[in-house]
Amino acid sequence: MSDKQQLLNEYSAWIGKVKEFAEQEEGFWSTPIAEGKWAVRDVVCHIMRWDEYFYNEAIAKISTGDALTVRHMDYDTFNEQSRQYAKTLSTEALVDQTIIAREKLIRAIEALPETSYELRYTDADGHPFEVAQFMRDFIWHDNHHLAQLNQVLQFS
Repeated sequence: MSDKQQLLNEYSAWIGKVKEFAEQEEGFWSTPIAEGKWAVRDVVCHIMRWDEYFYNEAIAKISTGDALTVRHMDYDTFNEQSRQYAKTLSTEALVDQTIIAREKLIRAIEALPETSYELRYTDADGHPFEVAQFMRDFIWHDNHHLAQLNQVLQFS
């Protein structure tokens, strides 16, 4: 199996977990991941919004040959906006949007020719951006949050 396919498989694992979470009672979604921390729905929406951001500002741009518009930003503001957005969605809508966002990213990365996949790009801040490293970073990010979410699931 190629490195690209291995990363895509790991990056796809999030979809299965979200489907598992979708089977839980509504109370699971409003349970904080720890004392004084975000609720499950906030964490799921946070990941979904990052997926949308990186699709729109990086991966879709690579697919079309356009300049990347992804940039380093105030993460706290972005994350708080994601948390607020989570409050506007039903659990069903959140699950659907989360799965759609990750599947869209995966399909776009799968469709990249190897030359595009392996290229080093420059983001809007002038920093290097590589698709494989993006996936590695977000697999780590997914796993970080999955450990928190699995703790909640264990006690639900």
